[in-house]
Amino acid sequence: MIISSPTDFREAARRRLPPFLFDYLDGGAFGEETLAANRAALAEVHPRQRVLRNVSDLSLKTRLFGEDTAMPVMLAPIGLGGMMRQRGELQVARAARAAQVPYILSTVSVCPLADVIEASGAPIWFQLYVLKDRGFMRHALERAQALGVTKLVFTVDMPLPGARYRDAHSGMSGPAAPLRRALQAMTHPRWSLDVGLMGRPHDLGNISDYRGMPTDLSDYIGWLGANFDPSITWSDLEWIRDMWKGEMIVKGILDPEDARDAVRFGADGLVVSNHGGRQLDGALASARALPAIAEAVGKDLTVLVDGGVRTGLDVVRMLALGAKGVLLGRAYVYALAAGGEAGVARLLDLIAQGMQVTMALGGVTSVEDIGPDLLA
Repeated sequence: MIISSPTDFREAARRRLPPFLFDYLDGGAFGEETLAANRAALAEVHPRQRVLRNVSDLSLKTRLFGEDTAMPVMLAPIGLGGMMRQRGELQVARAARAAQVPYILSTVSVCPLADVIEASGAPIWFQLYVLKDRGFMRHALERAQALGVTKLVFTVDMPLPGARYRDAHSGMSGPAAPLRRALQAMTHPRWSLDVGLMGRPHDLGNISDYRGMPTDLSDYIGWLGANFDPSITWSDLEWIRDMWKGEMIVKGILDPEDARDAVRFGADGLVVSNHGGRQLDGALASARALPAIAEAVGKDLTVLVDGGVRTGLDVVRMLALGAKGVLLGRAYVYALAAGGEAGVARLLDLIAQGMQVTMALGGVTSVEDIGPDLLA
Protein backbone atom coordinates (compact mmCIF):
# COMPACT_ATOMS: atom_id res chain seq x y z
CA MET A 1 0.00 0.00 0.00
CA ILE A 2 1.37 3.43 -0.95
CA ILE A 3 1.48 5.90 1.95
CA SER A 4 1.16 9.45 0.67
CA SER A 5 -1.00 10.96 3.42
CA PRO A 6 -1.09 10.65 7.23
CA THR A 7 -4.59 9.21 6.95
CA ASP A 8 -3.38 6.30 4.77
CA PHE A 9 -1.92 4.56 7.81
CA ARG A 10 -5.33 3.74 9.27
CA GLU A 11 -6.27 1.36 6.46
CA ALA A 12 -2.80 -0.18 6.48
CA ALA A 13 -3.14 -0.79 10.23
CA ARG A 14 -6.60 -2.31 9.80
CA ARG A 15 -5.24 -4.82 7.31
CA ARG A 16 -2.35 -5.87 9.52
CA LEU A 17 -3.87 -6.01 13.02
CA PRO A 18 -6.24 -8.66 14.36
CA PRO A 19 -9.71 -7.11 14.78
CA PHE A 20 -9.53 -7.06 18.58
CA LEU A 21 -6.47 -4.82 18.47
CA PHE A 22 -7.61 -2.60 15.61
CA ASP A 23 -10.97 -1.97 17.27
CA TYR A 24 -9.27 -1.29 20.61
CA LEU A 25 -7.18 1.37 18.86
CA ASP A 26 -9.86 2.72 16.55
CA GLY A 27 -12.97 2.66 18.71
CA GLY A 28 -14.68 4.99 21.17
CA ALA A 29 -17.34 4.91 23.88
CA PHE A 30 -21.02 4.09 23.47
CA GLY A 31 -22.18 5.19 19.99
CA GLU A 32 -18.83 6.88 19.24
CA GLU A 33 -20.43 10.29 18.75
CA THR A 34 -17.60 12.20 20.43
CA LEU A 35 -15.06 10.15 18.49
CA ALA A 36 -16.63 11.43 15.27
CA ALA A 37 -17.17 14.92 16.68
CA ASN A 38 -13.44 15.39 17.30
CA ARG A 39 -12.76 15.06 13.59
CA ALA A 40 -15.84 17.04 12.51
CA ALA A 41 -15.04 19.98 14.78
CA LEU A 42 -11.54 20.30 13.36
CA ALA A 43 -12.90 20.22 9.82
CA GLU A 44 -14.98 23.28 10.69
CA VAL A 45 -11.90 25.31 11.69
CA HIS A 46 -10.98 27.35 8.61
CA PRO A 47 -7.52 28.92 8.32
CA ARG A 48 -7.10 32.17 6.45
CA GLN A 49 -5.22 32.08 3.19
CA ARG A 50 -2.78 34.97 2.76
CA VAL A 51 -0.57 35.81 -0.22
CA LEU A 52 2.69 37.66 -0.94
CA ARG A 53 3.86 37.44 2.67
CA ASN A 54 7.49 36.23 2.20
CA VAL A 55 7.36 32.86 3.92
CA SER A 56 10.78 31.71 2.69
CA ASP A 57 12.26 31.46 6.20
CA LEU A 58 9.79 29.16 7.96
CA SER A 59 10.45 27.28 11.20
CA LEU A 60 8.43 24.76 13.22
CA LYS A 61 10.76 24.86 16.22
CA THR A 62 9.27 25.58 19.60
CA ARG A 63 10.00 25.24 23.32
CA LEU A 64 7.74 23.37 25.72
CA PHE A 65 8.38 23.00 29.46
CA GLY A 66 12.01 23.97 29.03
CA GLU A 67 12.66 21.58 26.14
CA ASP A 68 13.44 22.56 22.56
CA THR A 69 11.45 20.50 20.07
CA ALA A 70 11.50 20.33 16.29
CA MET A 71 7.77 21.09 16.18
CA PRO A 72 4.97 21.62 18.73
CA VAL A 73 3.92 17.98 18.58
CA MET A 74 4.10 15.17 21.16
CA LEU A 75 3.29 11.47 20.90
CA ALA A 76 0.48 10.80 23.36
CA PRO A 77 0.36 7.95 25.88
CA ILE A 78 -1.39 4.97 24.28
CA GLY A 79 -1.74 1.67 26.12
CA LEU A 80 -0.60 -1.67 24.67
CA GLY A 81 1.67 -0.08 22.06
CA GLY A 82 3.86 -3.17 22.18
CA MET A 83 0.96 -5.26 20.91
CA MET A 84 0.67 -3.17 17.75
CA ARG A 85 4.20 -3.95 16.60
CA GLN A 86 7.12 -5.95 17.98
CA ARG A 87 8.25 -4.12 21.14
CA GLY A 88 6.29 -1.18 19.80
CA GLU A 89 7.11 1.40 22.46
CA LEU A 90 10.82 0.97 21.78
CA GLN A 91 10.25 1.67 18.09
CA VAL A 92 8.17 4.76 18.89
CA ALA A 93 10.85 6.07 21.26
CA ARG A 94 13.53 5.80 18.58
CA ALA A 95 11.34 7.53 15.98
CA ALA A 96 10.47 10.33 18.40
CA ARG A 97 14.12 10.89 19.28
CA ALA A 98 15.08 11.08 15.59
CA ALA A 99 12.27 13.56 14.92
CA GLN A 100 13.11 15.58 18.06
CA VAL A 101 9.61 15.43 19.53
CA PRO A 102 8.60 14.24 23.02
CA TYR A 103 7.18 10.77 23.57
CA ILE A 104 4.86 10.19 26.54
CA LEU A 105 4.94 6.58 27.69
CA SER A 106 1.69 5.08 28.99
CA THR A 107 1.39 3.48 32.41
CA VAL A 108 0.05 0.39 30.61
CA SER A 109 2.81 0.04 28.05
CA VAL A 110 4.06 -3.41 27.15
CA CYS A 111 7.72 -2.37 27.43
CA PRO A 112 8.81 -1.08 30.86
CA LEU A 113 9.92 2.50 31.30
CA ALA A 114 13.61 1.64 31.76
CA ASP A 115 13.74 -0.22 28.43
CA VAL A 116 12.01 2.61 26.60
CA ILE A 117 14.40 5.22 28.00
CA GLU A 118 17.34 3.04 26.96
CA ALA A 119 15.94 2.77 23.43
CA SER A 120 15.29 6.50 23.28
CA GLY A 121 18.72 7.46 24.50
CA ALA A 122 17.16 10.36 26.40
CA PRO A 123 14.57 10.90 29.16
CA ILE A 124 11.00 10.67 27.96
CA TRP A 125 7.74 11.85 29.51
CA PHE A 126 5.63 9.47 31.61
CA GLN A 127 1.87 9.17 32.02
CA LEU A 128 0.17 7.98 35.21
CA TYR A 129 -3.47 7.18 36.01
CA VAL A 130 -5.28 7.97 39.25
CA LEU A 131 -5.62 4.52 40.82
CA LYS A 132 -6.79 3.07 44.14
CA ASP A 133 -3.48 1.29 44.56
CA ARG A 134 -1.47 4.20 45.94
CA GLY A 135 1.48 1.88 46.42
CA PHE A 136 1.68 1.36 42.68
CA MET A 137 1.41 5.09 42.03
CA ARG A 138 4.19 5.85 44.50
CA HIS A 139 6.36 3.09 43.03
CA ALA A 140 5.78 4.40 39.49
CA LEU A 141 6.65 7.97 40.48
CA GLU A 142 9.80 6.94 42.32
CA ARG A 143 10.87 4.71 39.44
CA ALA A 144 10.29 7.45 36.87
CA GLN A 145 12.25 10.03 38.85
CA ALA A 146 15.12 7.59 39.43
CA LEU A 147 15.31 7.06 35.65
CA GLY A 148 15.53 10.80 34.96
CA VAL A 149 11.96 11.54 33.90
CA THR A 150 11.07 15.19 34.55
CA LYS A 151 7.63 15.48 32.87
CA LEU A 152 4.61 13.71 34.40
CA VAL A 153 1.33 13.60 32.48
CA PHE A 154 -1.37 12.79 35.00
CA THR A 155 -4.60 11.43 33.48
CA VAL A 156 -7.66 12.42 35.53
CA ASP A 157 -10.64 11.62 33.28
CA MET A 158 -11.01 7.92 34.14
CA PRO A 159 -12.80 7.56 37.50
CA LEU A 160 -14.52 4.71 35.67
CA PRO A 161 -13.86 3.29 32.19
CA GLY A 162 -16.11 4.34 29.35
CA ALA A 163 -18.46 1.78 27.80
CA ARG A 164 -16.49 0.60 24.78
CA TYR A 165 -18.85 -1.69 22.95
CA ARG A 166 -16.43 -2.42 20.13
CA ASP A 167 -14.05 -4.14 22.55
CA ALA A 168 -16.75 -6.57 23.62
CA HIS A 169 -17.76 -7.23 20.01
CA SER A 170 -14.21 -7.76 18.79
CA GLY A 171 -12.84 -10.03 21.52
CA MET A 172 -10.71 -7.59 23.49
CA SER A 173 -13.19 -8.24 26.30
CA GLY A 174 -16.43 -10.15 26.67
CA PRO A 175 -17.31 -13.86 26.54
CA ALA A 176 -14.58 -16.29 25.38
CA ALA A 177 -12.25 -13.35 24.70
CA PRO A 178 -8.94 -15.29 24.89
CA LEU A 179 -10.18 -17.91 22.41
CA ARG A 180 -11.51 -15.26 20.02
CA ARG A 181 -8.20 -13.40 20.14
CA ALA A 182 -6.26 -16.59 19.41
CA LEU A 183 -8.45 -17.39 16.41
CA GLN A 184 -8.00 -13.88 15.03
CA ALA A 185 -4.24 -14.12 15.41
CA MET A 186 -4.25 -17.25 13.24
CA THR A 187 -5.78 -15.30 10.38
CA HIS A 188 -3.19 -12.50 10.62
CA PRO A 189 0.14 -14.31 10.13
CA ARG A 190 2.31 -11.21 9.70
CA TRP A 191 1.16 -9.83 13.04
CA SER A 192 1.41 -13.27 14.66
CA LEU A 193 5.04 -13.65 13.60
CA ASP A 194 6.10 -10.07 14.35
CA VAL A 195 4.28 -9.59 17.67
CA GLY A 196 2.78 -12.92 18.70
CA LEU A 197 6.06 -14.85 18.35
CA MET A 198 8.91 -12.31 18.14
CA GLY A 199 7.38 -9.61 20.35
CA ARG A 200 7.38 -11.52 23.62
CA PRO A 201 7.00 -11.06 26.50
CA HIS A 202 3.38 -9.93 26.15
CA ASP A 203 3.58 -8.26 29.49
CA LEU A 204 2.67 -4.89 30.97
CA GLY A 205 6.16 -4.00 32.10
CA ASN A 206 5.46 -1.09 34.46
CA ILE A 207 2.76 -2.99 36.34
CA SER A 208 4.81 -6.19 36.44
CA ASP A 209 7.76 -4.29 37.93
CA TYR A 210 5.51 -3.37 40.84
CA ARG A 211 3.63 -6.66 41.23
CA GLY A 212 6.76 -8.78 40.93
CA MET A 213 5.05 -11.12 38.47
CA PRO A 214 4.05 -11.07 34.79
CA THR A 215 0.88 -9.13 33.97
CA ASP A 216 -0.72 -10.30 30.73
CA LEU A 217 -3.73 -8.88 28.87
CA SER A 218 -6.32 -10.71 30.99
CA ASP A 219 -4.57 -9.67 34.21
CA TYR A 220 -4.41 -6.09 32.92
CA ILE A 221 -8.15 -5.88 32.32
CA GLY A 222 -8.91 -7.26 35.78
CA TRP A 223 -6.26 -5.29 37.67
CA LEU A 224 -7.01 -1.97 36.03
CA GLY A 225 -10.77 -2.43 36.36
CA ALA A 226 -10.39 -3.05 40.09
CA ASN A 227 -8.19 0.01 40.53
CA PHE A 228 -10.23 2.83 39.06
CA ASP A 229 -10.98 5.34 41.82
CA PRO A 230 -14.27 7.27 41.51
CA SER A 231 -13.71 8.92 44.90
CA ILE A 232 -10.67 10.96 43.85
CA THR A 233 -10.64 14.76 44.28
CA TRP A 234 -8.05 17.48 43.74
CA SER A 235 -7.02 17.34 47.41
CA ASP A 236 -6.20 13.65 47.04
CA LEU A 237 -3.53 14.54 44.49
CA GLU A 238 -1.59 16.95 46.69
CA TRP A 239 0.84 14.26 47.83
CA ILE A 240 1.76 13.67 44.18
CA ARG A 241 2.35 17.36 43.56
CA ASP A 242 4.56 17.46 46.66
CA MET A 243 6.44 14.30 45.73
CA TRP A 244 7.01 14.98 42.04
CA LYS A 245 10.02 17.21 41.45
CA GLY A 246 9.49 17.97 37.77
CA GLU A 247 6.68 19.45 35.71
CA MET A 248 3.18 18.03 36.09
CA ILE A 249 0.67 18.16 33.24
CA VAL A 250 -2.96 17.28 34.01
CA LYS A 251 -4.62 15.43 31.13
CA GLY A 252 -8.36 15.17 30.58
CA ILE A 253 -9.70 18.73 31.00
CA LEU A 254 -12.81 19.79 29.06
CA ASP A 255 -14.33 22.48 31.29
CA PRO A 256 -12.94 25.95 32.09
CA GLU A 257 -13.73 25.54 35.79
CA ASP A 258 -11.67 22.36 35.91
CA ALA A 259 -8.90 24.22 34.10
CA ARG A 260 -8.92 26.92 36.79
CA ASP A 261 -8.82 24.16 39.41
CA ALA A 262 -5.69 22.82 37.71
CA VAL A 263 -4.10 26.27 38.07
CA ARG A 264 -5.00 26.40 41.77
CA PHE A 265 -3.65 22.88 42.21
CA GLY A 266 -0.28 24.00 40.93
CA ALA A 267 -0.12 22.13 37.64
CA ASP A 268 2.42 23.34 35.10
CA GLY A 269 0.24 22.42 32.14
CA LEU A 270 -2.95 20.71 31.09
CA VAL A 271 -4.19 18.70 28.15
CA VAL A 272 -7.61 19.58 26.76
CA SER A 273 -8.86 16.08 26.03
CA ASN A 274 -11.94 13.86 25.95
CA HIS A 275 -9.73 10.76 25.92
CA GLY A 276 -10.14 10.41 22.18
CA GLY A 277 -13.89 9.94 22.53
CA ARG A 278 -13.32 6.86 24.69
CA GLN A 279 -14.96 8.07 27.92
CA LEU A 280 -18.10 10.28 28.01
CA ASP A 281 -19.84 9.97 24.66
CA GLY A 282 -21.57 13.18 23.63
CA ALA A 283 -18.96 15.25 25.45
CA LEU A 284 -17.63 18.36 23.76
CA ALA A 285 -15.10 17.89 20.98
CA SER A 286 -11.60 18.96 22.02
CA ALA A 287 -11.40 21.66 19.34
CA ARG A 288 -14.64 23.19 20.64
CA ALA A 289 -13.57 23.07 24.29
CA LEU A 290 -10.07 24.45 23.68
CA PRO A 291 -10.66 28.22 23.13
CA ALA A 292 -12.61 28.76 26.36
CA ILE A 293 -10.07 26.82 28.40
CA ALA A 294 -7.12 28.69 26.86
CA GLU A 295 -8.85 31.96 27.72
CA ALA A 296 -9.69 30.81 31.26
CA VAL A 297 -6.09 30.01 32.22
CA GLY A 298 -4.32 32.67 30.18
CA LYS A 299 -0.58 32.44 30.80
CA ASP A 300 -0.93 30.69 34.15
CA LEU A 301 0.00 27.33 32.64
CA THR A 302 0.76 25.71 29.28
CA VAL A 303 -2.25 24.42 27.37
CA LEU A 304 -1.88 21.29 25.26
CA VAL A 305 -4.61 19.44 23.37
CA ASP A 306 -5.45 16.13 21.73
CA GLY A 307 -8.47 14.66 19.98
CA GLY A 308 -9.01 13.98 16.29
CA VAL A 309 -5.65 15.33 15.12
CA ARG A 310 -4.49 13.44 12.04
CA THR A 311 -2.56 15.93 9.87
CA GLY A 312 -0.24 18.88 10.02
CA LEU A 313 -3.19 21.06 9.06
CA ASP A 314 -5.01 19.81 12.16
CA VAL A 315 -1.99 20.68 14.33
CA VAL A 316 -2.02 24.27 13.04
CA ARG A 317 -5.77 24.47 13.61
CA MET A 318 -5.34 23.49 17.26
CA LEU A 319 -2.52 26.01 17.73
CA ALA A 320 -4.69 28.74 16.23
CA LEU A 321 -7.46 27.83 18.70
CA GLY A 322 -5.16 28.43 21.66
CA ALA A 323 -2.95 25.38 22.25
CA LYS A 324 0.82 25.63 22.69
CA GLY A 325 1.38 22.00 21.77
CA VAL A 326 -0.58 19.14 20.24
CA LEU A 327 -0.60 15.45 21.17
CA LEU A 328 -0.89 12.87 18.40
CA GLY A 329 -2.63 9.66 19.47
CA ARG A 330 -4.26 7.29 17.03
CA ALA A 331 -2.41 8.92 14.13
CA TYR A 332 1.00 7.65 15.19
CA VAL A 333 -0.24 4.26 16.47
CA TYR A 334 -1.83 3.54 13.08
CA ALA A 335 1.60 4.32 11.62
CA LEU A 336 3.32 2.10 14.18
CA ALA A 337 1.02 -0.83 13.42
CA ALA A 338 1.43 -0.34 9.68
CA GLY A 339 5.16 0.26 9.45
CA GLY A 340 6.90 0.14 12.82
CA GLU A 341 9.58 2.72 13.56
CA ALA A 342 9.82 3.67 9.88
CA GLY A 343 6.05 4.21 9.80
CA VAL A 344 6.13 6.56 12.77
CA ALA A 345 9.06 8.44 11.25
CA ARG A 346 7.17 8.78 7.97
CA LEU A 347 4.06 9.98 9.79
CA LEU A 348 6.01 12.66 11.67
CA ASP A 349 7.61 13.80 8.42
CA LEU A 350 4.17 14.12 6.82
CA ILE A 351 2.89 16.06 9.85
CA ALA A 352 5.80 18.51 9.54
CA GLN A 353 5.18 18.91 5.81
CA GLY A 354 1.49 19.58 6.42
CA MET A 355 2.30 22.20 9.03
CA GLN A 356 4.76 23.93 6.71
CA VAL A 357 2.27 24.10 3.84
CA THR A 358 -0.54 25.37 6.09
CA MET A 359 1.65 28.02 7.68
CA ALA A 360 3.10 29.18 4.36
CA LEU A 361 -0.32 29.52 2.76
CA GLY A 362 -1.53 31.31 5.88
CA GLY A 363 1.33 33.79 5.72
CA VAL A 364 3.11 32.88 8.98
CA THR A 365 6.69 31.69 9.41
CA SER A 366 6.95 30.67 13.08
CA VAL A 367 4.91 28.73 15.62
CA GLU A 368 4.75 31.82 17.82
CA ASP A 369 2.85 33.62 15.05
CA ILE A 370 0.03 31.06 15.00
CA GLY A 371 -3.02 32.36 16.81
CA PRO A 372 -6.64 33.41 16.32
CA ASP A 373 -5.58 35.86 13.59
CA LEU A 374 -4.79 32.84 11.41
CA LEU A 375 -8.44 31.79 11.39
CA ALA A 376 -10.98 32.98 8.85
